[in-house]
Amino acid sequence: MTQIGFIGLGAMGMPMAGCLISAGHQLTVFDVAESRVRSLEERGASAASSPRDAGNGAEALVVMVARGAQAEEALFGEEGAAQGMAEGSAVVLMSTIGPEAVRGLAGRLGERGLRLLDAPVSGGVARAERGDLLIMAGGDPELFARLKPALDAMGSSVIHCGPRAGDGQSVKLVNQLLCGVHIAVAAEALAYAERLGLDARFVFETIRHGAANSFMLEDRGERMLERAFESPKSALDIFIKDMGLVLASAEETGFSAPLADAARRVYEAGAEMGLGSEDDSGVIRTYES
Repeated sequence: MTQIGFIGLGAMGMPMAGCLISAGHQLTVFDVAESRVRSLEERGASAASSPRDAGNGAEALVVMVARGAQAEEALFGEEGAAQGMAEGSAVVLMSTIGPEAVRGLAGRLGERGLRLLDAPVSGGVARAERGDLLIMAGGDPELFARLKPALDAMGSSVIHCGPRAGDGQSVKLVNQLLCGVHIAVAAEALAYAERLGLDARFVFETIRHGAANSFMLEDRGERMLERAFESPKSALDIFIKDMGLVLASAEETGFSAPLADAARRVYEAGAEMGLGSEDDSGVIRTYES
C-alpha cells in the first residue's frame, strides 16, 4: 500500500496518521483544522484541500472522524472523497459509528465500485502514538489481507472480526460497553473513597495492585486525581455517543443492558454540567457535586 488518503486528524487520527508516515506510506491528509495538516506536512505528508482531494488517487482512504454524520459528509458530501476515488479502491472506516451505519455506507460505496473495511480502534492516545492500538476489522477477508500492512503500522493487535462490514463495529460496541462502565465506576469508586474520609490517592495506589484494577482505573483514575480535564484525550461527549450506540444496538436485538444505561446517564449528567467537551475522566465531578 503506497498511496493512502487520511481524513480526520483529531486526538487519535493525528498519531495514527503519523504512524503510517513512519512506516513509509505516502500519505495525503485532510482535516478541517489546517494547523493539524501543516504539522503532518512537516513530516512528509501531502496536504489535501478537501475530502475529495484526499481520496483522489488513493489506493485506500482512512476515515477517522467522530460521528456517523461526519463520515457520511466526508465520503458523500459536496466535496466527498468517494467522488475522487478509482473503482476498486478501499475506504477504511476507523470511526465508531455503529454496525447499521457502516453497512449503509458500505452499500453506497459498493454502488460506486468502492470497497469498505470496517476497522474501529481501541487503546487511547498514548497507544495510538506508539502504533499499539487494537484494531477490530470487519469485511472481506481478501480486502483485510491487502490492507493489513497499513493497519499493522497503526496497531499491534489487528484482528479480523468477521466477513461483513459492521462486524468490527459490533465487537467495538462490546468494547465500549466495558470501557464506558469502567470509567463511570472508577469515578464512583474514587468519589466514594473521598466521601468515606479517605485519601483518594492513597486508595487508588492501594487497590490498583489488586483484583479491582483495570486499564480504565489506571488511566482515567490518574487523570481524575490530577484533575486533568481541560485538555481532553477523549471527550466526555464521545461516551454519550458510544453508549447511545451500544444501547441502540441492544434494543434492536432485544438485549437488556442496564449497566450501560446507567453509565450513559452519568455521562449525560456530566454534559448537563457543561463538561461534555472536556476529558471523560471529568465525569467524577458528577459524583462530587
